[in-house]
Amino acid sequence: MLEDLKEILDIQELDMKMIRLMRVKKERLKELDQIRDLRKELHHQITDKESEIEELGKNIQTLEQKIQDVNARIKKLEGQQSNIKKADEFNALTQEMTQAERERIAIESKVSDLVDKRVAEEEMLAKIKDTLKTSEESSTNLEHDIQSSIELINEEGARFKEERDSLAKSANLEILQIYERLLRNKKDRVVVPIENRTCSGCHIVLTAQHENLVRKGENLVFCEHCSRIHYWQESEVLEGTAVATKRRRRRMASA
Repeated sequence: MLEDLKEILDIQELDMKMIRLMRVKKERLKELDQIRDLRKELHHQITDKESEIEELGKNIQTLEQKIQDVNARIKKLEGQQSNIKKADEFNALTQEMTQAERERIAIESKVSDLVDKRVAEEEMLAKIKDTLKTSEESSTNLEHDIQSSIELINEEGARFKEERDSLAKSANLEILQIYERLLRNKKDRVVVPIENRTCSGCHIVLTAQHENLVRKGENLVFCEHCSRIHYWQESEVLEGTAVATKRRRRRMASA
């Protein structure tokens, strides 16, 4: 049984490498998305700011037209006033002209405020465009580096998968299927050693009887708490492997 587990352990090592690669790839893709989202957001800001400036321009034109209309009304009143002989009619026109002057001053004040606001928005737009330009220039090389790293990850992952598929052909099918089901659930090591009578997966203390069953290595032994498959690192079957204990590896090296 431990011979069969030895093959599964080799497969597991490759699976762990592929899982780590996928996590790195996910982070790299996330970085790409962040760069692109930033650019997209800056483009949106530019579009919105240009729309605001355009709307301000229309409002300014509308108010300037109103000023022209008020000036025309004042001029007409002045012409009428020059032909008036009665004092009360003259005074009435004077009051109307005064009201028109106040209206013009109020409109001119609004125009001045809108012009100031448009200038501020145009300055902000220029800053956003500069930020976008700088971002595009600085992110081009970064994007290239990220894409290159993703390509390397894909190539390395493909090599691991090819090696893994080759090992899987000679593995015990029943144990392999159990292992793969556990791996899909945990996305982490599912064939683990017991150390000091403790599961190295969930770190919960096991019984002496459980440890004895693992030492014998005659059948698959599952952790009662996390369902991982247990094996005994000190087994001679594992000599020279990456999962053997340091003590056993030292003995092999000295021999």
